[in-house]
This record gives sequence, structure tokens and C-alpha cells, in this order.
Amino acid sequence: MQNAEKGQGQNMNGAELKIGIVQARFNESITDTLFASCRDELLALGVSADHIDHVTVPGALEVPVALQAMADTEQYDALVALGCIIRGETYHFELVANESGAGVTRLALDYRLPIANAIITTENTEQAIARQVDKGRDAARVAVEMANLLNTFDLS
Repeated sequence: MQNAEKGQGQNMNGAELKIGIVQARFNESITDTLFASCRDELLALGVSADHIDHVTVPGALEVPVALQAMADTEQYDALVALGCIIRGETYHFELVANESGAGVTRLALDYRLPIANAIITTENTEQAIARQVDKGRDAARVAVEMANLLNTFDLS
């Protein structure tokens, strides 16, 4: 663990990986940018374009069910959840943020499959815009690193 503690030893080579991405369309101008930056980073990390599957769903609450369908296929080394939830004037923000996040986490644990959660939750559109590129890029990096890490374990 010494190497990992020092920030070394992460395997960021995506050449052999298959990645699935689920993108919520709600707040589409933000989620389109999340997707573009995620895809670009996956390609930069060596993931082949034909090993990146991308589907869209209406909103953040629908992301977990699409992730589950992808996980059921057992074709993916990692998945990525993309969405944008901006606080409004009602409790709906908390409901969507909490339930989508819990769903993504539960799937990752149940399937022992890395799922990079880039469903951003912000107070306003300006905060979402400020985070959209970095969060998409970070999700790609998390997916590749965690897929490679879990692939080192014999989970059979």
C-alpha cells in the first residue's frame, strides 16, 4: 500500500477495458459536456472508442436502472453515471440527489463493479458549469483506475 499512499502505482491504462456510460438528459447542456469530457479522457487513457457504450435516460433517477441493465450483461469492466441535479425551491432536489446516489452505490457494491458517480449536485447552474468538464474527466479516470484495481483481484 505504500505506493498507493504516495499516489503511485495506479494503473491508468484503459487499452483492454470496456466502459459503459449512462447519461441523464435532464440539464442536457451540462450532461452533454460531462459526457464529452468523460469520453475524451477515456480515449486519452487508451480505451478504444468501440469499447465505450453510451446510453441516455430521462433523468438522474433513471440512471441506476440503466446501470443495472448494463451490469447484468457482465460485459463491462466499469460503468460511469453522468447527471446534473440543480437545487430548486422544493424538497425534490434532496430526493433525486439522495436516491440516485444511493442507487449507484448499491449497484457498485452488489455487482462488485466500479461505477464512477459523476451525477453532480449543485446549488445553481453556474456551479454546474464550473464543474462539468473536470467532473467528466475525473469520472473517466476513476472508472479506469478502479477497473484495473479490481481486475487484479481473483473474485471467482
